[in-house]
Amino acid sequence: MAAAAPETIAFAIGGPIARDDLPALCERVCALLESSGAAVALCDVRGVQPDAVTVDALARLQLAARRHGCQVRLRHASSELLDLLAFMGLRDVLPD
Repeated sequence: MAAAAPETIAFAIGGPIARDDLPALCERVCALLESSGAAVALCDVRGVQPDAVTVDALARLQLAARRHGCQVRLRHASSELLDLLAFMGLRDVLPD
């Protein structure tokens, strides 16, 4: 009998994140999502800079997760990052 897929997985991203890092980051997270089959992915963002590239990365990760039937939720987000997400209209897209 096969084991059930976990409902929640966790991973962390660190920074700073450069634009050139985005494709590889998305590939790694997509591989994790495919192999886990999880419904929720907790993303620890305590090590990232609150900037536009980070927001772009997080939005891409959320989109990729949704394509795999999963939702990314942020953990340990700084108030600056949460404020930037709200300013960019993405606070509801990337919940904590």
